[in-house]
Amino acid sequence: MITNDAHRQTVEIPGPWTHRTVAANGAQFHAAEMGDGPLVLLLHGFPEFWWAWRHQLPALAAAGWRAVALDLRGAGGSDKTPRGYDAFTFAADITGAIRSLGERRAVLVGHGWGAYGAWTAAAMRPAHVDALAVLSMPHPLVLRRHLLKGRLRRSGSLAWVQTPMAPERRLIADDGAHVETLLRRWSAPGSAFPDDEASRHYRAAMQLWPAPHCALEYQRWLFRSLFRGDGRRFAKRVQDPLTMPVLQVHGVQDSNFDIELAAASRELVAGEYHWLSVEAAGHFPHEETPDAVTDALLDWLVKQRDRHD
Repeated sequence: MITNDAHRQTVEIPGPWTHRTVAANGAQFHAAEMGDGPLVLLLHGFPEFWWAWRHQLPALAAAGWRAVALDLRGAGGSDKTPRGYDAFTFAADITGAIRSLGERRAVLVGHGWGAYGAWTAAAMRPAHVDALAVLSMPHPLVLRRHLLKGRLRRSGSLAWVQTPMAPERRLIADDGAHVETLLRRWSAPGSAFPDDEASRHYRAAMQLWPAPHCALEYQRWLFRSLFRGDGRRFAKRVQDPLTMPVLQVHGVQDSNFDIELAAASRELVAGEYHWLSVEAAGHFPHEETPDAVTDALLDWLVKQRDRHD
């Protein structure tokens, strides 16, 4: 929840969208909204916030969708609670937001850790998910198996965030310079992303303490749960193949999760499945190659709407 003018100026970036607050699952969530029609709920990844979807929001609205970009728990203008970063709460946050927006069901579009939550919500609460588009993140069960094979250091930021507090201090040092470093490191070589504007906004949003701690807690839960009962319960809850349509988008040059790992998610989709690999993109295809991703997303969404008509 945005609590003061400084936070509001950082998060409520002006544009054609409307800013609003949504109550869900015991917390307040900030969102940016555009358009009317069936709901498309957009979920950002790390180290970003709702503004990651600035390219897609106007296009989705113009095509007849109600597009809502949500700040995850702990990010941007949403409540930064001391707990609630496990996958079970994550799924409940997403489906609770759908209901608070006045809908029973939505299409989920997620990137990175937002995609992790989208996969999870679709598996645990399929009655609320019409279709699922995931960018730059394998299915949670695929990722869990990967990590259990001892491949932590081949999984993005998961390795360096496991120590207490040092990663948080690194993220806020020098006005968030490491945030910009991560954005550049994880983008394709030679990418124009991030430009100065993107770097400025993402660095500023990470300064909204305790946003760095909250963002890392999602990743810490994933790793720690590998060796606990809650992780085994989670794996059991997400093991059944999804029956709703799935679009999976992955940058060929993604250095966080290689393309073969991401593609292994296909085995956990029993419904209609579409795969898009983006040659020129790294970990942020919706920002590195926004036109290509937006066009692919709109084409896929038209098929989903036709399926219901």
